[in-house]
This record gives sequence, C-alpha cells and structure tokens, in this order.
Amino acid sequence: MAWMNQERKAKIVAAAKPILAKYGMKATFRCTQHSITCTLKSGSIDFLADMNTQRTMMDIDHARERYNFEVNPYWFDDHYRDGTAKDFIGEMITALKAADYYDRSDISTDYFDTAYYYNLKVGDWNKPYTLTTK
Repeated sequence: MAWMNQERKAKIVAAAKPILAKYGMKATFRCTQHSITCTLKSGSIDFLADMNTQRTMMDIDHARERYNFEVNPYWFDDHYRDGTAKDFIGEMITALKAADYYDRSDISTDYFDTAYYYNLKVGDWNKPYTLTTK
C-alpha cells in the first residue's frame, strides 16, 4: 500500500537538493498520506521551448503566461528533445524514487502495490513557474 512519511520525504529532498543546485532551480516539496509532490518554482530551464510539440511562438508566449503543468514521468522521453530539460526531469524522477521506492503494481487487479506515488509539477495553478535568465 502506498505510504509517504516525513522520513521518506527527507531522503527524497536530500537526493534532490544537489540536482536542483546543479541546474539552478528552486522547488518545494509537499507530501500527503500517499504521495510526494515536487513543484518547480523558478529556474533557467525553459521546459516549453524544449518540448517536441509543434507550437508557434504565439502559443509558447501564451503558455508562458500560465506556466504550469504536470510532467508525465512515463512519457517525458517522448515529449522532450535531448537537452537540459530532459536531463533534469530524468534526474529529478530518479531523486523522487530515492526513498525505498518499489512498484509491483499489476494492471489486471484493482489495487496497486507501490511504496508511494510521486508527482513532478512545473509551476502551480496560482503561481506559475518563473523562467529566469541564464
């Protein structure tokens, strides 16, 4: 059964701090009974520019006004070009799994056997991600 506690959160934050410092990113960590969420607040990585999708500059500028979304940990390899954003997300997902993470879930059953759930968000609905200059 998924379970998150302060000891696991401390392990995850300790694993994530060097990665955040390496890329010059600021983030907050929040845990609930079953999950941990890392919300990226600001940094020099432009996640929208590194996406594989075809977007016009107007679409990107509009998206930057409300710079918030959740990263899909299973498909980020397909959604980002090789580069800083993809490398950072990969390292952060590894850090989010640093606290005794296991996943023995079975798609054919209606329950999941996993240590805890994790989320990686870029910005929040009420406070968008702030892109700083490099």
